[in-house]
Amino acid sequence: MALTPAQVWLMDDQAHAARTMWNCLHDWWTMVPAGRRSLAAADAAIRQARKEIDWLGVLPAQAAQAVLKTYIQAWKNCWEGRAGAPNFKARFRSVMSVDVPQGRDLNVTRVHRRWGMVNIPKIGRVRFRWTKDLPVGKRANADNRITGARLLKDPLGWHIAFRVQTREPKPVAHTGPEVGIDAGITVPLALSDGNHQTHDAWKSTKDKPNTWLTEKEQAKLLCLERRAAQRKQHRRPGERTSHRLNATYDQIARLHARAKRRHLDWQHQTTTGIAQQYGTVVVEQLQITTMVKSARGAVDAPGRNVAQKSGLNRSISQEAWGRTVGMLTYKLAQRGGTLHKVPAPGTSQRCSACGLTTPGSRESQALFVCKKTGCGWSGNADHNAARNILHLYRMGHALIPAAGRAVVRRAKRVKPTAAR
Repeated sequence: MALTPAQVWLMDDQAHAARTMWNCLHDWWTMVPAGRRSLAAADAAIRQARKEIDWLGVLPAQAAQAVLKTYIQAWKNCWEGRAGAPNFKARFRSVMSVDVPQGRDLNVTRVHRRWGMVNIPKIGRVRFRWTKDLPVGKRANADNRITGARLLKDPLGWHIAFRVQTREPKPVAHTGPEVGIDAGITVPLALSDGNHQTHDAWKSTKDKPNTWLTEKEQAKLLCLERRAAQRKQHRRPGERTSHRLNATYDQIARLHARAKRRHLDWQHQTTTGIAQQYGTVVVEQLQITTMVKSARGAVDAPGRNVAQKSGLNRSISQEAWGRTVGMLTYKLAQRGGTLHKVPAPGTSQRCSACGLTTPGSRESQALFVCKKTGCGWSGNADHNAARNILHLYRMGHALIPAAGRAVVRRAKRVKPTAAR
């Protein structure tokens, strides 16, 4: 969004008011007895807070109602076991956002090919970058229309995401071939048919550990991190962070946000191509949170190869395998395809030609040579793992039968009283 400095100031005030409204609502909800908690009582508490606290009035009334709706939905997700209990939102650790629940007040118009205009409550007419076709003007009808928007702030500025209600036909079954995918670091997505998906232009090196930054941006990031560490040394314990140090932190965050956008763009283009070409996609059931645990250990039992494990964890996190699988799940469902998951153990040690696991066959990260007498198959290790993944699915070892059809289980962290 192309906001003026004054409009940015007003948007920040609305976002802080929305966060404060959430915290006040959570404080009220946990303080009131369970028998008196209801949607009507919460709505009355919000109206009273807007009257008693003057600066909460900068938040539009519809946005305050959206905060209440989101809070109630958070508790429903907790009761049904999909998430933990909602908590207070910290000032510096929560995403700044404001909801515009009524689409008729937006009055979206397109200026030309690159820019559009939208009405933001208590802000005014604002220009935004037109990145996707929207149902406006003659293209809008009862089955295809804008129902609302959400304003989000990241290190690069304020953005607007529109909610669109549209009618889509039921997808027919995808008749494409089956494929197994092995997620890795050197080869990000290795396919069983050899059509590997890589991003060689953004490959990390020893001098450029960040995958999605150029060498010039990496040098700038290193300079900013050194500057931040130097300025942090002059801060006394308990003293507030200086404006210069906050400005340095903002510059570092902008570089990381730019890298994340490049990765998202590559993931969207890659997963869309896979969903269009293949009807059945098989991936591994990876426990990523366990894979990226630190090897530092404890004082009495220190870990080994801590620096190497730290670099591996950073590379795994930069690839974002879980987000790739999530994109494949909904994109395959939209096109009539299915996503299946198979157990991960043994897929990189087993020979995809003879089907046996022989010690020493994985000679290096990229080379697999079967040591079984009479076989001797050799090839890329990631390609071999992708073929094994597809073989497990064909043998009936799938863990999830279809895209979006997983069994709902209650989280262990949800207490019985909250579940009831």
